[in-house]
Amino acid sequence: MSVKIGFIGAGKMASAMIGGIISSGLYAKDEVAACAPSASTRNEVASKYGIKAYETAAEMAAATDFLVLAVKPYQLQGLFAEDGLAIGSSHLVMSIVAGVKIADLEAYVPDSKIVRVMPNHCCLVGEGAAGYSRGTKATDGDVEKVRSVLSSSGAAEEVRESDLDAVTGLAGSSPAFMYMVIDAMADGGVLCGIPRDKAIRLAAQSMLGAAKMVLETGEHPDKLKDGVCSPGGTTIEGVRVLEDSCVRSAFIAAVEASTLKSREMGRK
Repeated sequence: MSVKIGFIGAGKMASAMIGGIISSGLYAKDEVAACAPSASTRNEVASKYGIKAYETAAEMAAATDFLVLAVKPYQLQGLFAEDGLAIGSSHLVMSIVAGVKIADLEAYVPDSKIVRVMPNHCCLVGEGAAGYSRGTKATDGDVEKVRSVLSSSGAAEEVRESDLDAVTGLAGSSPAFMYMVIDAMADGGVLCGIPRDKAIRLAAQSMLGAAKMVLETGEHPDKLKDGVCSPGGTTIEGVRVLEDSCVRSAFIAAVEASTLKSREMGRK
């Protein structure tokens, strides 16, 4: 098959992954395809990335044995019951359908190999963070194919499926928390006289730089924090204020709350 990977659904997350795959050189444009019932969506993704766009999921499944399920949860049943989608033992299915467990997916496609993924929206800029779990029939080779796709637009960690709700709380929801931090830090800069646009850029770049320090040095965040805190200096004074305000506890509670909500939604 000339198409190496096909996306069933072409929304924002699928589009971001397609962009990452092509820009990283993992697959060429003519090796990637997507499908969407909307002609405008097909035209948009085909024009933006130079890939082939199909109208139906059945056409997409016939074109490649590596499929990415990127539809809304409520659309899943219709794909099989109404649209004639047939997925067999030769197919590797990477699912980014929110809240749908591997066992439920395997009920639809019992013979296929499934890897369930929880991505986050920062893959839109090539800096995503994703967790993934393998189904009962997925091999190490299958998992490596999925990992390579996820790594083309960020970082990925294999976890137990029971931990994917925690991945949702930690990686899926946390960009919103980080945006709040950047906004608040920029407010502090404005309070102290820095123009708003410059304050936002400085705050965002500081967060990006701190994240790269953790990832590239391998040092524990607490050790890196201590390296910035000179005795009696400016930074430790700011750290004292944050500790007095229970910021650390607030972040822990935010991740826990998002995780619990994910579990609740999964049960529904």
